[in-house]
Amino acid sequence: MAPAGQVPPARTALVTGASRGIGREIALGLARAGLDVALLARDAERIRSVAEGVRALGVTAVELTADVSDAAAVNAAVAHAEEVLGSIDLLVNNAGALESEHPLWEADPDEWWSVFETNVRGPFLFDRAVVPGMIARGGGRVVDLASGASSHEMRGGSSAYNASKTALLRLGANLHDDGFRHGLRVFELAPGVVRTDMSTGMTLHQGRTEWTSVERVTDVVNAIAAGELDACSGWFLRVSDDTPESLKERAAQVAAEGTQATARRLRVLPAGSDDPLTRALTTR
Repeated sequence: MAPAGQVPPARTALVTGASRGIGREIALGLARAGLDVALLARDAERIRSVAEGVRALGVTAVELTADVSDAAAVNAAVAHAEEVLGSIDLLVNNAGALESEHPLWEADPDEWWSVFETNVRGPFLFDRAVVPGMIARGGGRVVDLASGASSHEMRGGSSAYNASKTALLRLGANLHDDGFRHGLRVFELAPGVVRTDMSTGMTLHQGRTEWTSVERVTDVVNAIAAGELDACSGWFLRVSDDTPESLKERAAQVAAEGTQATARRLRVLPAGSDDPLTRALTTR
């Protein structure tokens, strides 16, 4: 078990949605850093291709296929990953979904709810399956792939994505608050606007010429895996603005100011400087 307040660097990881896009690059980045990686998605052929890339880097890859919203499938996948790897030290909840773009009153109810099934139920199920083992071993780390939509209103008709990514931020904060004393470190990581099949298909990003480099995402995830950013547990991180170096500096500043409890947390803004709820909204 790790000494109080210290969690060893991760040796193993499980990445959901690892068959393409950001998830694929995170998995390969962790493999380059020497971690054994369990790769999960619904497409077995795509996962096999990523696994071959991971193995070519000299580390172990575990191929997992599951629907992240299926509790039995999630539990079976986690059990298999733990059997092969011995542990899951880092969980990256990357799998995500975006509905077709319509105003809320025109949205299809089943499609709308399926986005919540992937973006909120999925991370909940993986947290529930993986975290007990982390705690039993003295700690571990969880990264949720959040979004700019987690922290502010999103225009363009994607109400399910906006609401679900906001809920994900709350879910992670709750996990941090309950789990920190058990050695759990939790990070809500918004990747910026990386060029992927999802982002290029959004009306919001039509005509965009500037994209966030996926290497910025993998740099931050690798720093988290190494334990370099544990002081930022519970925070909302955005790689278009944050780097491992800037986050370390910011964490030191927050520690000096004694504002860790409210740093980078989701809050409702007061309605003006004389709002009677100002203190309640900003200090807890």
